[in-house]
Amino acid sequence: MPDQILNFIAIAVYFAGMLVIGYYAYRKTKGHSDYMIAGRSLPPWVAALSAGASDSSGWIMMGLPGALYVTGLLEAWICIGLAVGLYVNWKLIAPKLRAYTEVSKDSITLPSFFENRTRDKSRLLRIFSGAIILVFFTLYISSGMVAGGVFFEESFGSSYIIGMLIVTGITLLYTMFGGFLGASLTDVVQGIMMIVALIAVPIAAVFAVGGPGEFVTK
Repeated sequence: MPDQILNFIAIAVYFAGMLVIGYYAYRKTKGHSDYMIAGRSLPPWVAALSAGASDSSGWIMMGLPGALYVTGLLEAWICIGLAVGLYVNWKLIAPKLRAYTEVSKDSITLPSFFENRTRDKSRLLRIFSGAIILVFFTLYISSGMVAGGVFFEESFGSSYIIGMLIVTGITLLYTMFGGFLGASLTDVVQGIMMIVALIAVPIAAVFAVGGPGEFVTK
């Protein structure tokens, strides 16, 4: 069987799996809190893998290696900055945010938390923080769609636009129906795949060029 056919089968199975997870999450979602924050019941390892996969998706699999390839180890500061930022977020901010959002009128979004925590009656804080999220997450999500388009273009010889639309459509489906739980569980699968790839690809690359000695020479 040609490799291209195997590639198509693999990506079809992957997308089908994402949709199945989204449907499973849909069946588990009973109310607004379930849809928005999975009822505050995500296991820590699921939350961690989900956050890691969401934060470090297209850019760490494609963008960072590309930057290192073009400019060399100069771009390694990105890894250091990210590691420090993530540690500070998870160690200092996340535990307090988790506790205070629940006691601040059970806030389920950051804009609502800021408004409830500061007792802002003008709603300006909610509007301003919501606008920040809208602008920057639009840019972030669009970068993920670009990565999907490039992936289809390079892997299957497909149109960039078609690849981007397919990735966008599948993502919208499992997110719209499965909510936060659906997004988190699909992120877990994607996170595990990323971990395996990040370990396996360098090892395969070393053997492909003739072993450790030849790898260092090249």
